[in-house]
Amino acid sequence: MKTTISMAATTVPRVVHPYKTRNGGATVTVFVPYNCHNHCPFCINKAEYEDMTGFSEEAICRSIRLMDSITPFCDFVFTGGEPFANMESLQRMLDCIPVTHKVYINTTLPVFENQSEDDIVAFTERNRHKITCINVSRHMQHYVQESNDALLSRLAVPFRINCVLYKKYPADQLKPYLERFRHIDGASIQFRFDYTETTPDNLYEEGHDHILHDLKKIADYTGLDGCRMRCGFHFDYKGMELTYHKTLPYSTVIERDRRDDKEYDILYDILIKQTGDIHSDWDDTPLDIEAYKRVVFEPYDLKWIQRSRTGLSKRLPFLKTACAIFH
Repeated sequence: MKTTISMAATTVPRVVHPYKTRNGGATVTVFVPYNCHNHCPFCINKAEYEDMTGFSEEAICRSIRLMDSITPFCDFVFTGGEPFANMESLQRMLDCIPVTHKVYINTTLPVFENQSEDDIVAFTERNRHKITCINVSRHMQHYVQESNDALLSRLAVPFRINCVLYKKYPADQLKPYLERFRHIDGASIQFRFDYTETTPDNLYEEGHDHILHDLKKIADYTGLDGCRMRCGFHFDYKGMELTYHKTLPYSTVIERDRRDDKEYDILYDILIKQTGDIHSDWDDTPLDIEAYKRVVFEPYDLKWIQRSRTGLSKRLPFLKTACAIFH
């Protein structure tokens, strides 16, 4: 089976192929219809939120219900923008998703004049049956407005710290950063490579990966897992789970299946944009809804590629947790 990984965006009209995705369905990422107050330099979504014309919670909810009807066991991810900027709206969107789905929320856990830490905690308590994991942005360089770290231990659902190591990050601050969260019960950390710089050539490249080398100096390497689109280098830092994650900046793989000699668009992520429009990639490629209703399923190709002998025993408890998702 020959695999071709390519950006969906092109100056030439794309050939339309039938869809294939992993068992359960592609992850559905929902862009909330409200902005955040941060200006992360690696964020590709900020430009979209400068013009909020056409943003519609009602249209998003219709699209959520549609995707649930097609793949009733897929994962949902809420991102933005800032999902917790409007908890009433977020609640209505969550209410559209049955409990057959895992739900992840990317957030900074914003606290402001009309929203307290207690409000956020109460939200997680009400939705503890629905939220699988909250991914909390806490970068080494202060790109985001942060709530108190103590809020993390009060959440009623699992959480993970997400940190993008952007360009010339302060490597000497890695250990102080890890120590900041090490004693918070339930904390794990995912360092992320700048996805706008990830290519098929450097996705699994290790020799010249400075982040990987820096992490191996301060933490015990436990192994590598990955698939066509993304990978994770795993570490143990004094008993805290640590992952270094890289992902390609697109989500479609074009591949010929030799069993039927057909080319397929293999989808990893489906996007519901702020307008409710549904895309099959991050470059505004629209999803062919009728074609997706006939999607072919295949086993998820995520697998372990390396395991260190000492790391396997440390890794096993984490494999049972709910936060072992890449997005």
